[in-house]
Amino acid sequence: MEEFELFKKQYPFDLLSEEEFDAIFGKAVVKEYSKNEFLIHEDQADDTIDIHFLISGLAKNIMHRSNGRQLSVRFYYPGDLIGVMILLTSGEMRFSVQALEPIKTLCFERESFLEIMSNNTQFSKVVMDGISHLMKSLYDEVKYKSSTTDEQDDRELYKKRADAYMETPTFIHPDESIEQAARLLQQQKIEALIVSEDQKTMLGMIGYGEILRAYFENDHRNPVRAYMSEEAYEINEQEFIYDALSYLKHHPTEIIPVLHKDKIVGILRQSSFFTIKNSVYFDLTYRISNATTANEIKQLSPIHNERFQQFVASLINDHMFAYDIAELITNYNDRIHKQIVQIAEDEMIAEGYGAPPVNYCFLVMGSEGRKEQAFSTDQDNGMILSDYELSKNKQQIESYFVIFAEKINAMLDDCGFPYCKGGIMAKEDKWRKQMTDWHQTIDQWINQMDAEEIRDFTIFMDFRPIFGDYSLAYDLKKYVTKRVQKSLNLHQLLMKDTLRFRVPVQPFGRISGVGKKRTLNLKKSAIMQIVNAIRIYSMKHGIEEINTVNRLDALAEQERFHPRDVENAKTALHRLMMFRLKENLNQLKENETLSNDLRLGQLKKDERRSLREALIIAKRLQQVLELSYNRNRVV
Repeated sequence: MEEFELFKKQYPFDLLSEEEFDAIFGKAVVKEYSKNEFLIHEDQADDTIDIHFLISGLAKNIMHRSNGRQLSVRFYYPGDLIGVMILLTSGEMRFSVQALEPIKTLCFERESFLEIMSNNTQFSKVVMDGISHLMKSLYDEVKYKSSTTDEQDDRELYKKRADAYMETPTFIHPDESIEQAARLLQQQKIEALIVSEDQKTMLGMIGYGEILRAYFENDHRNPVRAYMSEEAYEINEQEFIYDALSYLKHHPTEIIPVLHKDKIVGILRQSSFFTIKNSVYFDLTYRISNATTANEIKQLSPIHNERFQQFVASLINDHMFAYDIAELITNYNDRIHKQIVQIAEDEMIAEGYGAPPVNYCFLVMGSEGRKEQAFSTDQDNGMILSDYELSKNKQQIESYFVIFAEKINAMLDDCGFPYCKGGIMAKEDKWRKQMTDWHQTIDQWINQMDAEEIRDFTIFMDFRPIFGDYSLAYDLKKYVTKRVQKSLNLHQLLMKDTLRFRVPVQPFGRISGVGKKRTLNLKKSAIMQIVNAIRIYSMKHGIEEINTVNRLDALAEQERFHPRDVENAKTALHRLMMFRLKENLNQLKENETLSNDLRLGQLKKDERRSLREALIIAKRLQQVLELSYNRNRVV
């Protein structure tokens, strides 16, 4: 029994009395299954089906359809009970359970387990609620709708279609000259032309890039067809505008043709989206890019600029996903950081220090690295320098970057990004190193890291380049990913660190608040539990993505998470981030100190339900993580 002591404090077994625990675990045995082996097969007789508690590894359930195809409804993760649903429905719900990788389970004796369930109503309710929640998940609620409010929200989110934003296309015949195309672009003040013989169907597109290439090659009298781009992304006039926005986000292009059936009826371009209140965003970012002093940028920073705050509020009203809004805020902050670094570099030259003596890359880390920022944030940044150890000017190079980094951090502080209390900033020697020194630091971290350093490493792991020689950051990312994937000790330390803050949701969904005001720290006690768990799984599987949503998608691609569980985590992240954004906007409006604390007493009934469901998902991830890395302590 000693080997099972670990589970006494593990939910839901912490609801059992000493005698009940002994009755269940006294007859439990550890079983192991190899990849593809069945724990349960749907053709088994009921009296041969066991109840399993998954200790390690992944399994999936399989339902066979009448057409012979298999359907997997869900995955099982460490901490899941397997077999209970089949037994309680007297075999009406039949499915097989198969190991996706080598797994270890605790196999309970059915009679004693079911007897405890019938006697201990608290325990049985939690077990049944857990099964019910997982089978009819948050994903189902979003996907299939459980309330008219959700339906209305989705109509709002997806009602914008391409025909509402398209502009009149400008055509050019493929036999016209490049010179004529250049004149037409200038006259129409447009970024690209549709190449067409009949002004209906498209042969290709030609924009400034192709025209410049033709002029450089002294080919401007040649026909357009020689330089046009034949492959173009198109969108139907009734498709959702978010399809086009999503494409533009990842594939910069001059224009997107809009079709009615196979006929060109319009185009979308960057300016087409100004009516989606983005004119505010484009205006503010243009001003940032043209700022020459930190003081100019300060007026444009998120916490000082009311127009930007109103813009974010309008995105919330448009029912945009909170993690997408967080990415937009981060992109805005990136622009500020980039301009600050440029201004600092210009100042270094103006003050006689000259241009940077070696290549460098300015990094952002933590929530900005992940593109998950709200208004309440501080600085987390660093710098990679090209190796200069053998240079005769080593001392001068070091002095240059000390002054340079101090300038950058001071300007950012002035612009509403406070100094990091933990000192994670480029002006600190620890966070500004040559590439070789970074390699050594990472090796030391991995081999000798203690509990305090683990927090620094957690923030560092989410680094991203935003200015300078990006190849330095990409090379370092590859090195880090390879090293951390193999370090089980590091994974254990990260797991212990993330468990310092437990998700404060009790059995039956009661949310625990802190202090007289009953507040919940959304970041430390909820959002970071999802972020940290997904980071550790990504490290384990060699995923280089930094953003949590992208990491989730990559885990689903690798079949480490079931697509439904990925949607659950995304939905929980969206809801928690939305609470944080709304709270921050309210704090700015009331001129209060920015924080991540949510006052539970002010929540309406539907908000409390939404928060509770998100917290249950966060807690579930935390439990899966804990069991995954505690498995070595079980026989």
